[in-house]
Amino acid sequence: MLFAFEEIEATLAASEAEAGQRSKGLREQQAKRRRGSRGQLPAHLPRIEQVLLPEREICPCCAGALVEIGADSAERLDVLPARFRVLVTRRPKLACRACPGVVLQAPTPERLVPGGLPTEATVAQVLVARYADHLPLYRQAQMLARQGLTLGREVLADWLGTAAQEIRPVVRRLREILLASPRLFADETTLPVLDPGRGKVKKGYAWALARDDRPRGGRDPPAVVFRYAPGRGQEHARALLAGYRGIVQCDGYAAYKALVTGGDVTLAFCWAHVRRGFFDLAKGGAAPIAAEVLQRIVALYAIEAEIRGRPAEERLTVRQARSWPLVAELFTWLEAQHGRLPRSSPPAEAIRYAMNHQKGLVS
Repeated sequence: MLFAFEEIEATLAASEAEAGQRSKGLREQQAKRRRGSRGQLPAHLPRIEQVLLPEREICPCCAGALVEIGADSAERLDVLPARFRVLVTRRPKLACRACPGVVLQAPTPERLVPGGLPTEATVAQVLVARYADHLPLYRQAQMLARQGLTLGREVLADWLGTAAQEIRPVVRRLREILLASPRLFADETTLPVLDPGRGKVKKGYAWALARDDRPRGGRDPPAVVFRYAPGRGQEHARALLAGYRGIVQCDGYAAYKALVTGGDVTLAFCWAHVRRGFFDLAKGGAAPIAAEVLQRIVALYAIEAEIRGRPAEERLTVRQARSWPLVAELFTWLEAQHGRLPRSSPPAEAIRYAMNHQKGLVS
């Protein structure tokens, strides 16, 4: 759908541009609208100033010299297309005329890809394009071919594999730093994985550990570590959080619940997951119970919006004074509604999910 919307927007823009070419007044209106909505260009971008002087720099009346009394300045966003270059490393051999056999030469610098062509910056570019911009290797190969560089997917894949091996210590260290945090967020999502020999893909999982306490006044920088696993069993959750002591915010998946047996991990369940069940019910039509729950959760969200960024002690005080009574009343009301509903009904299932996770939602 996004592609369809982009095509529609581009078509409308082309029609507006064509109309602007026929009408000066409309063209000025369009320019005024763009100036009002384009925002400011980031200050960190380098500025290349172009000075445009009048064709004549003398007074047209008396032919006297003109002086600058001001200037109009306008900024436009420019780009230099990616340019590849060749770094040539030359290592001169130095010999002594007086001493036979003495030859000195600087050692060959190590390469990220031994025997390969790329510099570290080139490999980093391929990595970012592949994993941050989701640009497949065959498309990157096509882009390189336009520069006259014939590098197949297998070559780029070799670069990625080598870089992945080199970055493992960084990932391990980042995970160690995260596991020292008092609070973490954990989640897992499906990941298609090639299954050689079958001509298909199989389902794998990307497990994630994340930290971002900036909205709550935390000073630690945000960070995230991903860990691949072939399945979704609790053994993978244990491997992900091995040695951790603290609070884990997560959904109600049973694999995370298995972590609390040792007493080192406290689970904090997610109100967004509770809300989702009732939201889906309310979206489907008349659902008075779901609508009531959503209104009560909105009240909790409003309190959180007020205290976001304040010190932890202040947030705790506000939650105990204002949020806790609302939560206690909500669960009392949910329990009463659950007793009136058929056990297999969708509202009853949504209520049971909330009640089964009550401890982790209020702790």
